[in-house]
Amino acid sequence: MKKIVLAAALALALPLVATAQTSSGTTAKPYKAPTAGKRVTQKVVPKPIIKEIEEAKPISDDTNVVLTPEDLTAAKSVITGNIKCELGASVNIEADPSKEGFFNLSLGKQKFRMHPVNSRTGAIRLEDPRAEAMWLQLGNKSMLMSQKKGERLADDCKAAQQVAVEEEMKKNPPKSLFEGADAPK
Repeated sequence: MKKIVLAAALALALPLVATAQTSSGTTAKPYKAPTAGKRVTQKVVPKPIIKEIEEAKPISDDTNVVLTPEDLTAAKSVITGNIKCELGASVNIEADPSKEGFFNLSLGKQKFRMHPVNSRTGAIRLEDPRAEAMWLQLGNKSMLMSQKKGERLADDCKAAQQVAVEEEMKKNPPKSLFEGADAPK
């Protein structure tokens, strides 16, 4: 009995489907399967070529970053010039002449456009949000880190001022945190 009702419902529905119209008043076009002869392939660009293209692109000047007065003060403390790092690497930092407080940093063929970010520790911190990179400048050394990869790109980078601080720290080591504060005089 159920089979007969189902067959009758299908018999009545088929003519209605054939004359179905779209909302614009035209008849609906039947689905046409793609032909077997056409093959769609996706081109894959090798990673070395992508890397060459990215390295050749100029550093982006477009930024929505607005620097605070504290950021501009921190920018005045950034050490610029060619800074030697471990393993023969060197980082070149130059102040961006077109926008105050911004810096162009290069490591080999990699280029970054960085700006200062407020740090609670007192370290100078420059960030490039586009490339997800960070330059951390301490009194005795600096380092370039990739936040995207989670690794250091350049470590133990030292300018002349930082070498002098390191030598002073060797002569007069800073007090350990576990030694406690000095007694008032």
